[in-house]
Amino acid sequence: MSSELFKVNNKIALITGGSRGLGLDMAEGLLLAGASKIYISSRKASACDESVKYLSDLAKKHNLRCEAIAIPADLGSRAGCEALAKEFVKREQKLDILIANAGATWGADFDSHPDEAIGKVLDLNVRGVFSTIQLFAPFLRKAGTSEDPSRVLITGSIAGIRAVSSGGTYGYLASKAAVHHLGRSLASELGPENITVNILAPGFFPSKMSNGVLSVIGKELTETNPRRRLGVKQDIIGTTVFLCSPAGNYINGVVLPIDGGASVSKL
Repeated sequence: MSSELFKVNNKIALITGGSRGLGLDMAEGLLLAGASKIYISSRKASACDESVKYLSDLAKKHNLRCEAIAIPADLGSRAGCEALAKEFVKREQKLDILIANAGATWGADFDSHPDEAIGKVLDLNVRGVFSTIQLFAPFLRKAGTSEDPSRVLITGSIAGIRAVSSGGTYGYLASKAAVHHLGRSLASELGPENITVNILAPGFFPSKMSNGVLSVIGKELTETNPRRRLGVKQDIIGTTVFLCSPAGNYINGVVLPIDGGASVSKL
């Protein structure tokens, strides 16, 4: 078996929401798998700088030639997505891997849930994903070939697959179901242009976004998971590298749960 099957050697990647959590884990995986450049974007410039330093130090530790670059942007608006693309084109003419990972959530009781919270979450989690992919499609088209298509990964959630107690996160649940369907549609649209689109549907991974929920029901989530644990870094890294490497170049339009079987469990 070729040693290159699970590599992304010399690939250029851009990860939105890449300064922490699953986004940073995915960046780390691509770096270790041979990417040449990884662009990190999130709303806060300081967070981008911290993640770039972490990735740069990791590259040095493993003697890898991978450059990490920060491009802060607020993708909750079309203008923010356009600003990200404008900064990217100053540096690159093509893009091999786009990971649309930026997202937000908001929890409040049903009767008092503010309309503006629903709008904010949908703007980033759905409109922001669409705008980002649309604006970067020209760069992806330049990089993709029939033998080695460009890759788009969208971060969805098992919350978009299985109806669960929402904890008041109505906009988040709706946005993830929507973005799954959006990703499948784009897979059909962009596949003939040598761009694959797949959707990751993580279960519960400890992160800044999920820690509030885990502090309340983390034990229950662990005990009812068929694997009896939560997600760990290696789970998201392995899936990301597989889908972005030659091993995954015929995978297109898949919503892939990364949840230990929680989304199909009867428990």
